[in-house]
Amino acid sequence: MNYDPDRILVEACQATAPDGLEGAFRTLYDEYKDRVYNVCFRITGNAADALDSSQETFGILFRKVGDFRFESRFSSWVYRIAVNAAIDQKRRAGTRKVAAFDIEDEEGRPRELRDEKEESPTAHATRHELEDEVQRAIDRLSPKMRAITVLRYVEDLSYEEISVVLGISLGTVKSRLSRAHDALEHELTPVLDRHQLEGEA
Repeated sequence: MNYDPDRILVEACQATAPDGLEGAFRTLYDEYKDRVYNVCFRITGNAADALDSSQETFGILFRKVGDFRFESRFSSWVYRIAVNAAIDQKRRAGTRKVAAFDIEDEEGRPRELRDEKEESPTAHATRHELEDEVQRAIDRLSPKMRAITVLRYVEDLSYEEISVVLGISLGTVKSRLSRAHDALEHELTPVLDRHQLEGEA
């Protein structure tokens, strides 16, 4: 196993029984709380469910950290717990609106939406209408495709890292991402084209 930057911290947690957020456990929580919440929010789509699934993630992490054997990177294990917790929470909560992702342009670059402070009222309204369309399209992705999209484009994990996190083959990673791209392109190309034409009018 390659060097794991979290090894010393994790071993410190393993040497101490968890007693709330104290010592090494506090450090571990502080290191991962934002990443875990971000993943959970992107998958569940709202703050309440993201908070619930984040709390579940850390509950599992602290209970089972003693069993971790560094057969993968610790961060990969944390991501796996967070993804599973968020997907489970999403299923329990039912279908809800999810956070928007920037969609890539025809050359593979992310489409950037303008800063609200620089927008006119009309442009601001148009941008929010576009974001709603993006949100609806992503909400129609399956939980598994939504999770893999989050790990790739929000958390910037490599295909290899995603493979480890989700416990699937590289081929499956590429296949799911390809299907997610196709689904989003099918849903959003007419919308983006319409907004571009309206902007040029």
